Amino acid sequence: MSDTHEIKARHSNNRVGPVMRAGELALAVVEAAREDNPDRDIRVDDKRAYLRIDTDDEMILRRETIERALGRPFKMNDLELDLSSFAGRIETLPDQVRFYFIKHI
Repeated sequence: MSDTHEIKARHSNNRVGPVMRAGELALAVVEAAREDNPDRDIRVDDKRAYLRIDTDDEMILRRETIERALGRPFKMNDLELDLSSFAGRIETLPDQVRFYFIKHI
């Protein structure tokens, strides 16, 4: 596969999810992603300084799951403090965050 085709293939997908600064919250988000999306294959790409956490089409992260993983109260808008980037679209509610795509490739 040529370099151009390889780049297009990498960017032509339906992967969605957060890119988190490495640390306690990122690890809690990984745990929540796996628990809140049991039928999805959650991929974690550890780049040392950050974790790219993704799956196909849709990922939901619930506040109570993150709280359980952290062992303390958590507000969903605090996710933004360590959220470096994300793939897909994002819908933020008081009790959950949803990463998703409307159109599928």
